[in-house]
Amino acid sequence: MDAPADVLTWIDSQHDRVVELVCRWASINSHTDNLPGLARMADVLQDAFAPLGGTLKRHALPPREVVDRHGNVARQPVGQALSIVKRPDATRRVLLCIHMDTVYPADSPFQEVTWIDNDTLRGPGVADAKGGIAVILLALEAFERSDVAEGLGWEVLLNPDEEIGSPSSIDLLQQAARRNHVGLVYEPTLPDGTLIGQRKGSGNFTLVVRGRSAHAGRAVDEGRNAIHLLAELIGQVAALHGARPGLTVNVGIVEGGSAVNRVPDMAIAHLNVRVEHAEDPALFVSQLDSIVAEANARDGFHVERHGAFFSPPKPLDPPTQRLLETIADCGRGLGLDIKWQSSGGVCDGNKLAAAGLPNVDTLGPRGGDIHSPREYLIVPSLCERAKLTASLLMRWARGDDWVTG
Repeated sequence: MDAPADVLTWIDSQHDRVVELVCRWASINSHTDNLPGLARMADVLQDAFAPLGGTLKRHALPPREVVDRHGNVARQPVGQALSIVKRPDATRRVLLCIHMDTVYPADSPFQEVTWIDNDTLRGPGVADAKGGIAVILLALEAFERSDVAEGLGWEVLLNPDEEIGSPSSIDLLQQAARRNHVGLVYEPTLPDGTLIGQRKGSGNFTLVVRGRSAHAGRAVDEGRNAIHLLAELIGQVAALHGARPGLTVNVGIVEGGSAVNRVPDMAIAHLNVRVEHAEDPALFVSQLDSIVAEANARDGFHVERHGAFFSPPKPLDPPTQRLLETIADCGRGLGLDIKWQSSGGVCDGNKLAAAGLPNVDTLGPRGGDIHSPREYLIVPSLCERAKLTASLLMRWARGDDWVTG
């Protein structure tokens, strides 16, 4: 057994408290664009983590770039990140991170936490990822009670913009990756406890087409219809779907036009692209830029391409494989049969891996239906996953199965 029985018993004794924390945190709307809500969330998390000791810091982040409805690039503020660092000079250092933002806007009807049954909570962010934050807190509280805590340094990073790709916290993530030896990320695991090993990469792009307005009856041929051209471009981009194994294209938002009797002079499309292989991002961007260049050769039109790949693919490389096997071994000591599979989803684990930090990114609680008004948390998994992390940290603090050693 990696964790002494008294530590595991203590985690179980905290069940009611940790459930209450998740309910309280999920009742705070912390949508990525809700800056007051994120500030309140950071305040309560600061209070929750402060008793662990270490150096606690709030990080102001640079604004993110967005393309507004007029096709202009604007800078939009984001919330603050929160970090806690303890024993930074230890010879073995672990990063534990997850996001505090959610996908549910402040005006979403999905705001309340309710019980589905005795073991299941429904609410905004209960699994993704307020429950993950609670697992980190409980695991570290247990670890710091152990007699081996001095053998391991740790850093917690809670960012406010992961749900939009972490554009403003990417530097913090990369810096933390360089300071630590291994990363643990607390996205929710699948409902049956399966972890994610390999992940696709993801990019967000915007196409802005500018044409020439004209009267749709008197002078339709004098105009240059931006929507018509955008429709052609969407077809060309959609044709790239499946052009490489695992490459997917999803045009998710289209905007344009103001009246049916006016030739529209602007149209905008926002799209998401997923790829499996390291060389695919550059290949896709090259193809997209060729499509844009051909469109710009047409009389009276101007097309702009914005965006990039914000998360590279995350392969199941040998260090990650070894880390997963160590976690599975810890799980066996707790009576858990832990497996893993690949996913088309992305998270901050992609960015940490690209920065050279081996990591597993689904160590949060079991849950499902995330990003929907049916999001749920399997409540017993809060203590279950806290035991798993505490067991892992104690094993590493003793120098056993250290991922880089």
